[in-house]
Amino acid sequence: MYEDRVKRAVELFKSGYNCSQSVVAAFADLYDIDETTALRLSASFGGGIGRMRQTCGAACGMFLLAGLETGSADAADREGKARNYAVVQQLAARFKEANGSLVCSELLGLPGSTPVVCTPEARTAEYYKKRPCAMMVETAARIFADYLQENGK
Repeated sequence: MYEDRVKRAVELFKSGYNCSQSVVAAFADLYDIDETTALRLSASFGGGIGRMRQTCGAACGMFLLAGLETGSADAADREGKARNYAVVQQLAARFKEANGSLVCSELLGLPGSTPVVCTPEARTAEYYKKRPCAMMVETAARIFADYLQENGK
């Protein structure tokens, strides 16, 4: 049912959007969010959050979607917060099980001494050969799609 959204996420990534944008934009319409807003909302999470190689941006996109799906808008709703955090932890565990880590630099196989720079790399054939990011986008989108299906969405 959600296979087209998984494919769309990968297409968005391959067209130049970052990993987080690709995952969020593929599902945004389910939450009445237009694509431009979804792309802007998730823009800062690419490259392991601002290209700092921390938490994988594809996973962050999945977590943003979890907030849209289960997040509470009531500051006093402790049970709602707990439900959302439980979903995020479940999704994170699935992502980590599938990929071995949630950390961008680890997923990319980068040494800890790799300098952090702001400028993203050009999306060339060589880029796609050395980066597993399209696979991370596909995995995050699929995990979220599976979550929705498991919960009758």
